[in-house]
Amino acid sequence: MAEDRRPGDTDMHRRQRTKNLFMFFILLAVAAVFFGITVVKMGAQTGMKL
Repeated sequence: MAEDRRPGDTDMHRRQRTKNLFMFFILLAVAAVFFGITVVKMGAQTGMKL
């Protein structure tokens, strides 16, 4: 059974890959929030209305 696995396909690698994907989406969400805040603040400075 263990011989059927590809290299890098152990339980440890799967957990690390899941953790990496989770962190990627968290960072993407934080970047989106900061971008949204920046757009709103810049729009308020120039007097534009959304």
